[in-house]
Amino acid sequence: MLFKKSIAIMVGSFMLAVGINGFLVPHHLLDGGMIGLALIAHYYFDIQAGLAMILLSVPLFIYAWFFKRAYFYNSLHGLFVSSLLIDWLSPLRTLLQMPILPSVIAGGLLIGCGIGLMLRFDTSTGGTDLLAHIISKASSINAGIVIFMIDGMVVIIGYQAIGLHTFLYSCGVITIVGAATAITVYRKQNE
Repeated sequence: MLFKKSIAIMVGSFMLAVGINGFLVPHHLLDGGMIGLALIAHYYFDIQAGLAMILLSVPLFIYAWFFKRAYFYNSLHGLFVSSLLIDWLSPLRTLLQMPILPSVIAGGLLIGCGIGLMLRFDTSTGGTDLLAHIISKASSINAGIVIFMIDGMVVIIGYQAIGLHTFLYSCGVITIVGAATAITVYRKQNE
């Protein structure tokens, strides 16, 4: 099982990195959650997106260390591998040149399937999944709804950096990522 989980982390992180660098960043598109916050930091401050993901995740991982130890262990490797690959594959930003709509679709599918693949093997990139879990437990609101609300807030926060046109396309990215993640995880539950 450890071998399969390691493969899922590598393949899922690679898909995530290609989706971000090849399709989102060239058009200044956003995703939700920690990836979206890292992209906002990249667009505003020219910080490497992978490094920003790690820095922004530190408070949640400190919390997980003390209160959700299994989540900490299951997500730490996914965070580091995906962050490393996002920064390592940043040259893709200039290699793949597609119009914005196909980029929304391709980027959303790659990111969603990458996240879903990791979730199928009980690992993830960490981030707002834990925050959604905490809010869900405290409020009895479905975690999926909480994740969707967090993703929406992230894109709204990024609105200043990306403008209306890109904001609307970023809403499409979030929708496709969410659908692709849900379908990928759902397939595991039915196998």
